Amino acid sequence: MTVSPFLNEVFEAAPQLGKGAALFDAVNPATQEVIARVSDMAEDAVDPMVQKAKSAMKAWAALTANQRTDHMLKWRDAILDRQEDLARLITLEMGKPTAEAMGEVAYGASYITWFAEEGKRLYGDIVPTNAEGRRILVIKQPVGVTAAITPWNFPNAMITRKLAPALAAGCACLIKPAEDTPLSAVALLLLARRAGLPDGLINLITCRSPGAVARRMIDHPDVRKLSFTGSTAVGKLLMRQCADTVTKISLELGGNAPFIVFDDADLDAAAQGAFVSRYRNAGQTCVSANRIFVQRSVSDQFIGKLKKHVAELRIGYGGDANMGPLVNVEAARNVRSLLHGAIAEGADLVWGEASEEDGSAFVSPVILDKVAMNMKIANAEIFGPVGSIIHFDTEEEAVEMANDTPYGLAAYFYTRDMARTWRVSEALEYGMVGVNEGIISSEAAPFGGVKESGIGREGSKYGLDDYTEIKYIRLAGL
Repeated sequence: MTVSPFLNEVFEAAPQLGKGAALFDAVNPATQEVIARVSDMAEDAVDPMVQKAKSAMKAWAALTANQRTDHMLKWRDAILDRQEDLARLITLEMGKPTAEAMGEVAYGASYITWFAEEGKRLYGDIVPTNAEGRRILVIKQPVGVTAAITPWNFPNAMITRKLAPALAAGCACLIKPAEDTPLSAVALLLLARRAGLPDGLINLITCRSPGAVARRMIDHPDVRKLSFTGSTAVGKLLMRQCADTVTKISLELGGNAPFIVFDDADLDAAAQGAFVSRYRNAGQTCVSANRIFVQRSVSDQFIGKLKKHVAELRIGYGGDANMGPLVNVEAARNVRSLLHGAIAEGADLVWGEASEEDGSAFVSPVILDKVAMNMKIANAEIFGPVGSIIHFDTEEEAVEMANDTPYGLAAYFYTRDMARTWRVSEALEYGMVGVNEGIISSEAAPFGGVKESGIGREGSKYGLDDYTEIKYIRLAGL
C-alpha cells in the first residue's frame, strides 16, 4: 500500500499512543487488509489524560476569545492543507468513496471555522435589577474538561463537530473514536499539534472495547461534560451512568427518518432528494431516509424516477466508485438479514437483488416496495443501501405513520403547497425537518433530535451553549 509521508506518520503514531498498551488492527472494509496497528488503551489511561486536560484548560480558558480563534483557525488550515490525505484515510478505514471523503473533510473543517468565530460571541446579559443599589449580571463560562465518544460513519467530521465548540468555549477535551475508525482521530491530533494547539488540550484514547474507558471518563470527577453520538441503546446506558456524577450530557442517537412524497410534489426533485438522503455513504448516516412514504397516486412515477438514480450507483472502492462497502462484514450481514426478512414478510423487491452472504462488506443497493409499518425493516435503523417504500392516501395518514416511532431525529417531505408546508413541518415530531431538501446538515444549523433520538444540539450558536455553564453574579453596595 503506497501512502503519503503524512499518512505514514499517522500509522507510526497509532501504536505509540498508549505506552505499553496492547494493539489492535485497523482494517480496510473493502479489502479486509490490515491498514495499521493501534494502541488498545485501558481505563487506567483516563486519569492522567484528564489531569493533562485540566492543566491545559487553565491557560486555554484564560486566553481571549480572539486568541482562541487564531489557534483554531490554524488547526482548520492544517486540516484543509491535508484534505486529500485525510480523505484517503477515511476511504482506507471505512470505505467511503473518494469524493464523499473529500466532502467530509471540508464539512468537518467548516465546524472549526464556525465555532472559532462563534466563540467571540459568547455573550452574557445584564438583567434589570430588582433592588436599589444592586446589579444582576449573567456570564457564560466553560463547563470544564469534556469527553467525546464519536461514531465511525463520519470519522473526521464527528470529531471536529464536538471538539470545535468545546475549544471555542474554553474547554479541554478527551476523544474516544470508534474502534472501526481510529486513524482519522490520530491524524486530527497530529495536525492539532502541528498547528500549535497546546499540549494536553486534546487527548486521544483509542481502544477496541470502549465500555470500561467510557465508564471511567464518566466517573472521573473532573470530567464535567460527555458528548456521545451512537446507538440509542448505548446512549441510554451512558445517560444512566452520567446520573451518578450529574455529568452534563449531549446525545445524538438513532433515527428512523421518514421521507414523505405528496402528490403535488416535484417528483424529479423528490426522487433526487430521496436518492441522496437514502444512499449517501451507502445508507450509513443517522439522518438517512429510512422510510420513504409515497402518496399512492404518484407511487409508480416516483419509483420509476428513483430507479434511474439508483441505477447510476457504481459500487466499488476509492475514486472509481460512488458507493463503497459498509463499515465491516457484520454490518453487511445485518443489512442482508433485514432485507431478506422484509421480502419474507411480503415486501416487493423492485430494484436490485437480495444478495446472499458472501463474507464481504459490500451490499448491493435495492428498492423495496409495499413495505408495511409492522415489518421489522420499517422499525429498525437500516444503515445500508435499502430504500423502503410505504404507500399512504392522506396527509393525516402520512404524518401519523411518520410519527409512529420512538425516534425523532430528522424528517423530510416534498410538496408545493405552502399551507401544507407549515402544517406538516409543525406536526412532525422531529428535531430537524427538510422541506423539498434531502440534505439538511450545516455547521450554522442546530443538529439534534427529540424523543429517543437524543438531547442537546450540535452546530449553530446553540451548539456552543452545550459546553458552557451559566453563572449569575449579583453586585451590591453600588
